[in-house]
Amino acid sequence: MKKIILSTAILVALSGCKKETKTAEADPVAPAADSMAVENNTEPAASYASKEVAPENMGQYLAQKNDTLYVTNFFATWCGPCMKEIPHFKKKMEELKGQPVKFTFVDMDDSSEWNGAVKKFGEENGLTDHIVLLDGKKLDQNFFPKNFQKWDGGSIPFTYMRKGDKTDEYLGNMSEDELTSKINTMLIK
Repeated sequence: MKKIILSTAILVALSGCKKETKTAEADPVAPAADSMAVENNTEPAASYASKEVAPENMGQYLAQKNDTLYVTNFFATWCGPCMKEIPHFKKKMEELKGQPVKFTFVDMDDSSEWNGAVKKFGEENGLTDHIVLLDGKKLDQNFFPKNFQKWDGGSIPFTYMRKGDKTDEYLGNMSEDELTSKINTMLIK
């Protein structure tokens, strides 16, 4: 019962983003190897190239402490502000290619959209290899406070950055200048 209530609360909170049918312009980028543990999903996303990540594995991934800068963006294809900031991330991915920076996009769409809207978005934007799927119905009440200081899961987009012991959290649509500034700050050690 708690999972149903939590899932409903997350869906209601995330509905603050309005659906938008326009997607970002396509600009393929080279895929990065994914180092996080993933589970094989045999449900709706079985034919989709992106992998579903179990909530318990997402926490382990976010906690990686090394010299790589991990930029993790939580988004949904129906979220207008999310779609508006994606081109900024794609541009930074291209600029930082070959450097120790890893971009991951965590899709928060309903699992019924994984083979439709999410697959199309990933293919059109050259991001399929950078997208992981997170089923909000599997999140419990401890997921957000266990993994984040500022984000309670109430809205997206949300970006989490980690390099070593340094972390940064940003809730809302990031401008290109804000993203550049945050990444540059995190890269300075």
